[in-house]
Amino acid sequence: MESTAFETRAAARERSKTWIVVFVFCFLGLLIDGADLMLLSYSLTSLKAEFGLTNFQAGSLGSVTLAGMALGGIYGGWACDKFGRVKTVVWTIVLFSVGTALLGLTHTYAQFAAARFVASLGLGALYVACNTLMAEYVPTRFRTTVLGTLQAGWSVGYIVATLLAGWLLPEYGWRYLLYVAIIPVVLAILMQKLVPEPPAWVAAKANRMAAGETSTNRDKDHKSNGVIKAIFGDAVARNMFILWALTAGFLQFGYYGVNNWLPSYLETEMGLNFKSMTAYLVGTYAAMILGKILAGIAADRFGRRFIFSFGALGTAIFLPIIVIYHSPDQILWMLVVFGFLYGIPYGVNATYMTESFEARFRGSAVGGAYNIGRIGAAVAPAAIGFLATQVSIGMGFLVMGAAYFVCGLLPALLIKDKLFDPQKE
Repeated sequence: MESTAFETRAAARERSKTWIVVFVFCFLGLLIDGADLMLLSYSLTSLKAEFGLTNFQAGSLGSVTLAGMALGGIYGGWACDKFGRVKTVVWTIVLFSVGTALLGLTHTYAQFAAARFVASLGLGALYVACNTLMAEYVPTRFRTTVLGTLQAGWSVGYIVATLLAGWLLPEYGWRYLLYVAIIPVVLAILMQKLVPEPPAWVAAKANRMAAGETSTNRDKDHKSNGVIKAIFGDAVARNMFILWALTAGFLQFGYYGVNNWLPSYLETEMGLNFKSMTAYLVGTYAAMILGKILAGIAADRFGRRFIFSFGALGTAIFLPIIVIYHSPDQILWMLVVFGFLYGIPYGVNATYMTESFEARFRGSAVGGAYNIGRIGAAVAPAAIGFLATQVSIGMGFLVMGAAYFVCGLLPALLIKDKLFDPQKE
């Protein structure tokens, strides 16, 4: 008995050490993901000048990116369930790192758009894989705190991209800014060697094998939409899938629309020079980091639903305030408050979603719902580009405020907390 108890305590200590290692790798992964995403935003002005792009074409590059992320996220969720969470993280890092570096070799709009789409497949898959992997390792009592802090990796990536842009763009140009994306391949190699697959995935795989599924039958089942049939054959999973797809669509329409056009908004409609603009954005993203971390802590205490909706509705209210009342004297504090608010939903989103689905199809369900929602993200940059041409970027921000309002309202009314706990499966 004493030996068994000792082994149990030893296993618990080993798991506690493992999730910390997993967190470090996933945090760095999302940092790179966020930095990579923002490199395009900072390159837009240079690309427009060199390739002779219209506002709509410039916005469409963001839409191409987000369309690729949507497709990559859906297949990334499937890959998580089939091949493993860790393997999916590793190969998606390799895909987008190499793909983004190759953008520096392009010379036309079509070449850039095609290469960006391929690289974006990895960007979309990595977000789903990292969050699913982390959710299955972290103890329930502080899961949202950890995953909220994990989401801050994205915002740290924004700051890294901002600082890199301020350093490289004026001196070396946009191509060298994109070449640096090859560095994360080193992270992928280390992660493959050091991080094991989570016990929840290993157990789910063993259950499938115990049920008599051969490798060939599993492959056939996945390819014939067996996972989708399982999700939609379960009433709870089906309802959660539809609700999360809608919520994710409105969330990403607002979030990525802002990310893609905020630098241009500050440069053109606010009249800030490049160095001032980057300094203001660092303040915005620093506040976003704080918002995500505090959101995670608060969600463990007050519930995922309440904190998620508070952040989304707060952002919906504050966007019109920025557009209507901004001035050079006020814009800094406005951007700090805005950064804090619009970071909150993403501080809760990963835990809230992963706890809505069972382990046997968690990766596919989260990946599918979140990335179907990327339709909103893919539409946003081009839509804001159209509004920028016809009216102003500020008008586009008002439309994004309306999207945030719906994003906050849906879960407030319809999505419960903690339907499934990865630590108890």
